[in-house]
Amino acid sequence: MRRRNPLVRARPWLLLAPALAVLAVLLLWPLVRVFLFSLQDYGLREIVSGEPNWIGLANYGEIFTDPTLWTVVLPNTVGFAVLAVAGTVALGTAVAVLMASLGPLWRTVVGSAIMIAWAMPAVTGTYVWVWIFDADRGIVNETLQAIGLQGEPVNWFTNRYTFYAIVLLNVIHHGFPFVAITILAGLLGVPKEMFEAAEVDGAGAWRRFWAIIVPNLRQVFAVVIILSTIWDFKVFAQVYLMPGGAGSNREALNLGVWSYVESFGQNRYGFGSAIAVLLTIVLLAITVVYVRTMLKEEEL
Repeated sequence: MRRRNPLVRARPWLLLAPALAVLAVLLLWPLVRVFLFSLQDYGLREIVSGEPNWIGLANYGEIFTDPTLWTVVLPNTVGFAVLAVAGTVALGTAVAVLMASLGPLWRTVVGSAIMIAWAMPAVTGTYVWVWIFDADRGIVNETLQAIGLQGEPVNWFTNRYTFYAIVLLNVIHHGFPFVAITILAGLLGVPKEMFEAAEVDGAGAWRRFWAIIVPNLRQVFAVVIILSTIWDFKVFAQVYLMPGGAGSNREALNLGVWSYVESFGQNRYGFGSAIAVLLTIVLLAITVVYVRTMLKEEEL
């Protein structure tokens, strides 16, 4: 058997080398530096002196023995991600099914309208929701008082659960257009004859959804769920910009905000880096699942 020229085998890697080098400088090296910081007691003194203070895995030990991780940060991060993913996918799927039943003109109009929510920057959207639930001049408080359901204005941001309910509305509103457009693209590829045959057999809308849409779009649903999970696990701006979300309300901390507050608020860059490393490991695990899902989809 004729052996291939080594240069031919190496050619793809030679073509990818410049891009890989740039990625290594921009992504890999910062990750390595964050990990090295996580092994140090790194604060203002170390920044000024330039001398590292290696403490090994002590920062990780402190994280896992800190009650804040188990009673506040993890419940907020995981619980919020589960609810946000479920809400985003459910609303996006409902909108996609609605758009699939519309004609080309109205489908374009609805698609353009929902894409405005997706195009809105997270910072802008967060401030809009803060204004809506403002304790003094918010629309929600004024409406509830006007119809007699509430006597005095309520500060919705001081309670842990109402705080994250507002963040949940913000994230679902911002994320559902991506899910809707992605699932719509899959729906348009499902043969109409399948829906017509099911309708003739007497299957209702709910039955057609579970018997036709879900099996045919299983891979699409897997992709949007995994991507939404990655995004919702590392949500930062929507929490940090809320009143109390920057650390003054410790009950509102999640992994991303906790890392930032410890690093730049408490000048404990080593401890904050250790939190960031743990968050990165979680996101990498989810990313591996996403890549495996994509590879399986290509094999089908």
